Amino acid sequence: REERRRIAAVFVLFVFAALFWGAYEQAGSTLNLFADRYTDLNVLGYQIPSSWLQAVQPIFVITLAPVLAWLWVKLGPREPSIPAKFAIGLVSAALAFALLVPAAHIAQDGLGLRVSPLWLIAAYAIEEVGELCLSPVGLSAVTKLAPQRIVGLMMGVFFLSNWLGNLLAGWTAGFFTSLPLTTLFGTVATVCVAAAAIMAVLVKPVRGLMGGVK
Repeated sequence: REERRRIAAVFVLFVFAALFWGAYEQAGSTLNLFADRYTDLNVLGYQIPSSWLQAVQPIFVITLAPVLAWLWVKLGPREPSIPAKFAIGLVSAALAFALLVPAAHIAQDGLGLRVSPLWLIAAYAIEEVGELCLSPVGLSAVTKLAPQRIVGLMMGVFFLSNWLGNLLAGWTAGFFTSLPLTTLFGTVATVCVAAAAIMAVLVKPVRGLMGGVK
């Protein structure tokens, strides 16, 4: 019974991880299109390729990972639980897309001007805080929660959350030309806020399913 409860906790985390990846993985589709069509990429007289902005997220992963690792150690017993970190990750995704709503308004609905790449860089930075609260934490949680005899299987199942998130991201990117970008980005932000709120409500029940695993 205890094993089944822990596996149930993994599947709850799976659902919310998939929703997070659905927002995060738009970096290679929706946000890259935004960079290409609506962002001023002229740097000191040189027009940089929009694809270069894809390097921003890995750079933030490398720079922010030790910061968050230090923070969790520093917090000690006050460190947020695994489901609470998932909620933080979803809030971060929501904030990133909410930040891009005014940028989309300036570029598409306002003066039709190309916006500074700093909008995207700031959004990516916020998203990376979310990824670092969710991705390594989720993978670690699966190794602790899954019964030892099926750890490999459960890790594979959890990685399917990334596949499902990419599927959601690709589907969402299909609305890039048919919806106003303020609506598109605002909807993604709203979905992430709603998911974060539900995850926050489920923090205590999920911790109960985890059976003391931290």
